[in-house]
Amino acid sequence: MRHFGHIAPEVRQRLFHQEPCEFTADSPARLLSAALGATLYSPATRPRLADDIVKQAGSGVVSMVLCLEDSIDDADVVAGEENLVRQFADLDSRAGVEPPLLFIRVRAPEQIPDLVRRLGVTARLLSGFVIPKFTEERGLPFLEALTAAEAESGRRLFAMPVLESPELLYRESRVDTLEGIARAVDKFRDRVLALRLGVTDFCSSYGLRRAPDMTAYDVQVVASVIADVVNMLGRADGTGFTVTGPVWEYFRVPERMFKPQLRQSPFLEVQAVELREKLIEHAMDGLLREISLDQANGLLGKTCIHPSHVLPVHALSVVSHEEFSDAQDILRPERGGGGVLRSAYTNKMNEVKPHRAWAERTLLRAEVFGVAREDVGFVELLAAGIPG
Repeated sequence: MRHFGHIAPEVRQRLFHQEPCEFTADSPARLLSAALGATLYSPATRPRLADDIVKQAGSGVVSMVLCLEDSIDDADVVAGEENLVRQFADLDSRAGVEPPLLFIRVRAPEQIPDLVRRLGVTARLLSGFVIPKFTEERGLPFLEALTAAEAESGRRLFAMPVLESPELLYRESRVDTLEGIARAVDKFRDRVLALRLGVTDFCSSYGLRRAPDMTAYDVQVVASVIADVVNMLGRADGTGFTVTGPVWEYFRVPERMFKPQLRQSPFLEVQAVELREKLIEHAMDGLLREISLDQANGLLGKTCIHPSHVLPVHALSVVSHEEFSDAQDILRPERGGGGVLRSAYTNKMNEVKPHRAWAERTLLRAEVFGVAREDVGFVELLAAGIPG
């Protein structure tokens, strides 16, 4: 699989200076954690789930979570488990089909080994499990169960803990909770692919819900948690993990209070005014702004609950030619001693030592999402990925 693999090769060649790399579920964890992109959630109870997975893979989705937790009724858990076993068997029987990276979101630790056993040989389609409401106390049994299931099945399985508990939100318990989470995920570092933020649960603790005109960063109590999670768990010194962006809840807005947040000029330049209007109609201008803020705050990838959110996440994850040029200059072997240099675009200072970690992360993102050509922006990437 590869990002933008669903568009024609000649279109990719026109858009990309460096095309996204190919990868599989067996690729190195460092690559996969950066390549998750827009992780699309789907209830595990969907009757045609295998068809849905194939369809989404054909539309550019590279990671999905099949949910047995909050997205389904408590009474439907058993039926959801049985449906997953049937749908994995269906998916496995389809010759030539490469599904996205598939994860199951469970409720209890014992579900992990039980599901792996029930899936049998079709567990080869499974990349791991999403662990809800993760803290050290609640999370360790899940990680231990995953490790045991991995040993029993002989299949590499990853965990993606969701950070969404009230203890993490409340100021008086936040530091202790973060320190406990750090101990737990460090102990199972090789199994933790990424940490996910559950902002909807954070908001629920205070009876809040952000409007489509707002981002998670406009809700200050939420923004402070994101900052502290990145501070303690997203460091670039080798101790950190990939932290993914929060879910965007909207896909159509009947009425807006504020003006659209998308500038007209990038769309006028490539004659894509209708695309801009469609994005605004579906609240995508707020999503695009939040994705940009995710990246500015050290997050990579995003939880998604609607297929229309996938392409914006991926389009804004592509590395610009300017970013790529700066990163390459900073990491040149002859720059190992440090120093300051003017960027090739002659519009900024690149300071080698302070910008090195940024450059390394940028080149990893360039590997999985590609590098746009010098004259290609996110509007062209969005337009190219939308079915004609």
